[in-house]
Amino acid sequence: MKTLLLSAISLGLAAPIASASSGSATAVLHADQPGAVINRNLYGQFTEHLGHCIYGGIWVEPNSPIPNTRGIRNDVVAALREIRVPVVRWPGGCFAEEYHWRDGIGAPDQRPSMINTNWGGVVENNHFGTAEFMDFCEQVGCEPYICANLGSGTVQEASNWIEYMTSDANSPLANLRRANGRDKPWHLKYVAFGNENWGCGGTMRPEYYSDVYNRFNSFAKDYPGNKLYRVACGPNGDDYHWTEVLMRNIHAMYQPETPGMDGIALHNYTIPVGHWTNTDKGSATNFGEDQYALTLAGAGHMDELVSKHLAIMDRYDSKKKVALVVDEWGVWTDSEPGTNPGFLYQQNSLRDALLAALTLHVFQKHADRVSMANIAQMVNVLQSMILTDGPRLLLTPTYYVYDLFKVHQDATSLPIEVTSPDYAYGQTSFPAVSASASRDAAGKIHISLVNANPHDSIALSCKLDGLASRSVSGRILTAPAMNSINTFDAPHTVEPAAFNGATVSGDTLNLTLPAKSVVVLEL
Repeated sequence: MKTLLLSAISLGLAAPIASASSGSATAVLHADQPGAVINRNLYGQFTEHLGHCIYGGIWVEPNSPIPNTRGIRNDVVAALREIRVPVVRWPGGCFAEEYHWRDGIGAPDQRPSMINTNWGGVVENNHFGTAEFMDFCEQVGCEPYICANLGSGTVQEASNWIEYMTSDANSPLANLRRANGRDKPWHLKYVAFGNENWGCGGTMRPEYYSDVYNRFNSFAKDYPGNKLYRVACGPNGDDYHWTEVLMRNIHAMYQPETPGMDGIALHNYTIPVGHWTNTDKGSATNFGEDQYALTLAGAGHMDELVSKHLAIMDRYDSKKKVALVVDEWGVWTDSEPGTNPGFLYQQNSLRDALLAALTLHVFQKHADRVSMANIAQMVNVLQSMILTDGPRLLLTPTYYVYDLFKVHQDATSLPIEVTSPDYAYGQTSFPAVSASASRDAAGKIHISLVNANPHDSIALSCKLDGLASRSVSGRILTAPAMNSINTFDAPHTVEPAAFNGATVSGDTLNLTLPAKSVVVLEL
C-alpha cells in the first residue's frame, strides 16, 4: 500500500453537461487470429496487515464462533474459491517493509506483538504469519506471492525466509520449519524484493534501489524443487525514469542462465476526484457524474502507463522475458464516515465494478507482457472483493466482475476491434464501449463488454471472422444507479443476472448493451 502517490488521472471539469445520445457501436472479432494466453494471475489479489483485511477479514483465531479452519474464515475461503483466485500477495504493502518474518512463526501465544506504524498505529499479535498465510493459500487453491522486507530488513533475513519456506535440506532453517509443524517445504514461486521503495519502503532513488535489489537477489536461492519468480519494485505511476534505470541496471547485467529480474511491479491507483489528495479523494457512495466519469477514465490512464512502461522495457528486452506486474491497483476513495481513517475501509459501488472491468480489459490487451495484477485489496480495504462484519459476509460489485471474467483465465486472447461512440462529461471523454475476447481450452469463446455510458443503452453489431457460432448466452451486471451498492441489510442490489439480449445470425452477433453495464457472452 502506498502513502504518497501520483494521481491516476488529472482532468479539468467544465460545466456538467452529459452526452446526449447513445448511438451505436460496431466490432470485429478475429477468432482466426489467436493472440497471447491471458495469464490467470491477472486476476490476482492483494492482502495486507491493514485495518480488518487480515484480522477479522481472513483470520478469526481457531476458537472463534465464526466457522473457520485453523483460524481462517470458511466463508471467505469459499467466496474466493468461487472466483478462482489464482495468486495472493502478502504481507504488504508498506507493512512489508517493517515486517520481520521470525516474529510470525512458532506457537502463536509466544509470538511478539508489534505496532503497525503505517496503518492506524494498532498493536497486533502476529498470530497470522507465514504458516497461516501458506495455509490460507492452500485452502483457497492459489499461489502465494511474498513481498520481502528490503527497506528495514537485511539480506540475510530475506535469504533465511526463503530457505525456511522452500528448502527440504537437513539444515537449521528447514528444521526450524519442521519444529514449527511443517515437515515438507511449501511451494513458493513469486517473491518481490521490496515494496514502493521510492516511498514508504525507504525513499530510495532507482539507482540505489537497483543496487540493493541486486544484492538481495544474489542471496535468494532456488532450492531443489522450487524456482523463484523474482519481482523488483517498479515505478510509482508515470515515473518512467525508474523503469529505465531498472532495465539498465538490473536486467541488462544478467546472463540468460543467471536469475535476475522476472518482473517489474507497477503501482497506480485511481482517485475519483482526479488527482491525489490526502484529505479529499471523493466519497465511495456520495458522488456525482463528474467523479463517475473521472474514475472510469482511469482505465484509459492505466493503458497509457502500461504502454509507455512496456515501450521502455522493449528497448532493453526485445524478447519480452521481463514482465510487467501491476501488483497494486484499484479505486482509492475516502474511508467510510465513522471508521478509522487509517484502516482504508470503503464501500464498493457499480462504478467501481465498471472500472475493474475496464482495467482488466487493459491488462488482457497487453497479455503478452503483463503477467500478473493484484487489485487492492481483497477484504475490507479499498476496492475489495469482500466486506465482513463479525460473522456476516458481503460480496461487492467488484467481486461479481471477477466472477464474470473468470472465464478469461488461461484462455487464448482473440483480437476484437471496437468502434464506439464516446461517453463525455465536461472535458472527460472516452469510448463508451470496451471489449475483450478469448477462447478457452474447451473451444468456447467469451466476449466481455462494458457500456460506460450511465444514461443510454448502445446497440452493438459484431462481425465474427473465422467463427461459425450457432448459439449465444450471457450474464449481465448492472444496477439502478451508478452509485448502487450492496449492504449487509440489502446484499443483492448489485449482482449478475442472465442476459438474453444477444442473437447470432450467420457471422454477425447483435445485442444492445444497457447503460452502465458489464456483459459477458459465451459463443
